[in-house]
Amino acid sequence: MGHAGDVIAELTVDHHEVDVLFDRIEHTTPAGERQKAAEQLTIELVRHSVAEEEFLYPAIRELFPDGDLIADKELADHARVEKLLKDLEGLDAAGPEFDQLVAVLKAEVTAHVYDEEQNLFPRLRHACTPEVLETLGDRVRRAKRFAPTRPHPGALPSQPHHRLLSAGTGLVDRARDFLSGRGR
Repeated sequence: MGHAGDVIAELTVDHHEVDVLFDRIEHTTPAGERQKAAEQLTIELVRHSVAEEEFLYPAIRELFPDGDLIADKELADHARVEKLLKDLEGLDAAGPEFDQLVAVLKAEVTAHVYDEEQNLFPRLRHACTPEVLETLGDRVRRAKRFAPTRPHPGALPSQPHHRLLSAGTGLVDRARDFLSGRGR
C-alpha cells in the first residue's frame, strides 16, 4: 500500500505484492507464519478488490462499449475470490485443506490478474489520458486506505451506497485487526 503513479501502475504493484504473498505461503514451513501470510494476502486482496469495484469498474463501464460486460465479469471474479478468502479464514494453516484452498485461490487470482494486465490495462491506457489514469490511481489509493480488510462475500458492490458501507465496514475491520493483532 502507499504506492504512486497512475491506476495501472498502482494495481500492477498490488498484483506483484500478492504474488510475493502467495510465494511466502507456499515456501514457509511454520504454520503460524503461513497463517500470517494468508491473513496479509486476504487484507491486500480485499483492499485491492474494493478499490477496483469503487473506481476502476465504474470507469470501465463508461469508457468502453462493452464496459458493462467487462465490469460484470470482473465483479464475478471478485465474488469467487472473496468466497475463497472467507473459506480460507476458518482453516488451520497446518491442515491439508489450507494448501488445497490456497492453490485454488492462487489459480483464480492468477487468471484474473493475467486478464487485467494483458487485456484490460492496455485498453485502459489507450482509452484514457495520463491525467485521467493519475486521477484514478489517486482514487484507488485513497479507497484502499479506508477499505475493509476482511472478506464480506454478501456485500453488493454495485449499490449506490456501497462506498459509505465499505468505509464503515473498513473501520470495523481495522479495529478488529488492531485488537487481534491480525495483519502485523
